[in-house]
Amino acid sequence: MSRYAENTSVAAEKSRMEIESTLRRYGADEFAYMTNKTQATVAFIAEGRRVKFVLAMPDPTSREFTHTPERRNARSPQQAEAAWEQATRQRWRALALVIKAKLEAVEAGITEFQDEFLAHIMLPDGSTVGERMVAHLDELYAGQPLALMPASTDRSGS
Repeated sequence: MSRYAENTSVAAEKSRMEIESTLRRYGADEFAYMTNKTQATVAFIAEGRRVKFVLAMPDPTSREFTHTPERRNARSPQQAEAAWEQATRQRWRALALVIKAKLEAVEAGITEFQDEFLAHIMLPDGSTVGERMVAHLDELYAGQPLALMPASTDRSGS
C-alpha cells in the first residue's frame, strides 16, 4: 500500500506554513512550532482550547534510508539523506492533510471541534488528553466484551 504524498516535492517548511495558514483560516490565533531530532510539534489555540500535534520524525540512521528497499544495498550518504528528506516531506504533508480534514469536518457540521481534536487537546501540564487516556485503555477494557454494537439496554420488552 502506498503512503499519502510519498513522492511529494513540497518542502517541509512549506507544509508547516500551509498548516498555519489553514489554521488561521479556520479561526486559530496562536501558533508554536518546536523541533528536535526525533519529533516536531505543532501547537495552536482554537475554539478556546490549546491543541498539540506531535509528529514523529524519521530516524536518518534507519536502514530504511541507509539501504535500498529492493536489494538492501547500502546507499551513499547523499542518497540516504535524500530518502530521509523525502520521508520528512511526506510526514509534513500527511499532517497538513489531517489537520485540514479535521477542521473541514468541524466546519461542515459533521463533528464538533472538541470531539474531533480531543486526543490532541493540551491539559494544563502540557500533556494531551490522548496521552492521559492511552495509559488507561487496557484497564478500561479489562474483562469487557468487545462487541461492536453493545447489547440493547431497552428493558421494556418490546
